[in-house]
Amino acid sequence: MERQSEEVIRNTVNAIAPLDGEAMAQARARQDQLTKPRGSLGRLEELSIRMAGIRREAVPRLAQKVIITMAGDHGVVAEGVSAYPQQVTAQMVHNFLRGGAAINVLARCTGARIVVVDMGVAASLAPHPQLILKKVGPGTANMARGPAMSREQALQAIRAGIEVFEEELGKGLDIVGTGDMGICNTTPSSAICAVITGEPVESVTGRGTGVDDIQLSHKIAVIKQAILVNRPDPKDPLDVLSKVGGFEIGGLAGVMLGAAAHRIPVVIDGFISGAAALIATGLCPELKNYLIASHVSVEAGHQAILRHMGLQPLLDLDMRLGEGTGAALGIFLAEAAARTLAEMATFAEAGVSEKEENG
Repeated sequence: MERQSEEVIRNTVNAIAPLDGEAMAQARARQDQLTKPRGSLGRLEELSIRMAGIRREAVPRLAQKVIITMAGDHGVVAEGVSAYPQQVTAQMVHNFLRGGAAINVLARCTGARIVVVDMGVAASLAPHPQLILKKVGPGTANMARGPAMSREQALQAIRAGIEVFEEELGKGLDIVGTGDMGICNTTPSSAICAVITGEPVESVTGRGTGVDDIQLSHKIAVIKQAILVNRPDPKDPLDVLSKVGGFEIGGLAGVMLGAAAHRIPVVIDGFISGAAALIATGLCPELKNYLIASHVSVEAGHQAILRHMGLQPLLDLDMRLGEGTGAALGIFLAEAAARTLAEMATFAEAGVSEKEENG
């Protein structure tokens, strides 16, 4: 099983190619002919050009939008690092499936379909037509006492994410957003961030579900203990994932790799998606060019992640919910960027005079 997972991941990584420079040049040339001063749509113009390079299309179209929200539990909950009990993970998955969560509302606004995946919820979830079961285990082990998972499980999680993406691609998919659900998942995300970016634990650890000052100090101490006990290798993303990660984090990394291999833009959500992106770009640095940062979370670690990867967020709304909520908003902006490129008239088409050249 481990060898099969390694092969799937290796083949996926090898399929990730640089962006298409010719498509980007054509998109930029069209932007310069649209009925507006050059550059007046700012970052929307650059976003449309980058998506042209991702899709290998001078005028990319994003008709079918999907948000993949992955859920998993974490053994480190035993250390008392969350303001909410672990059973909330399963309860929120049911809420997603009923259509009652924030991600459901924002996805409806964006016109995106939601895919909910059980990567490692510590409960047996009833079958549901909108629920994909890819459970690696009933939650990770307590990373403060030893590895969160085995290396084989880390590989399995990433492979599962690739498989989920490819299954959804077969149903029709032009752009994908990533989301998460998992009580305590800001704790492994902070650990991943600290290990890979080299930032102090204190500066990349936030309040998560809303812990108070005493709980925050305890959370920082637990993360430091986990790193000390496990000594994850920052140059080996699989080691980091297995030592201090989560099943849903590995799954999201797999989604990102799978999307890039098929030239699909990836709109990442907040802190947990950012931690997954650190793992994924560690496996394939070229992936970074396929990632669109939807927003910057109020979680301090997310800011460090975006700096480390050189990604500029589209929005800053003081959000910290997860679920894919930021990704839904980012997908809307990505579609707006693509549609302005495709649907605006050129100066010639509209019969509008262009800027006069002096001299």
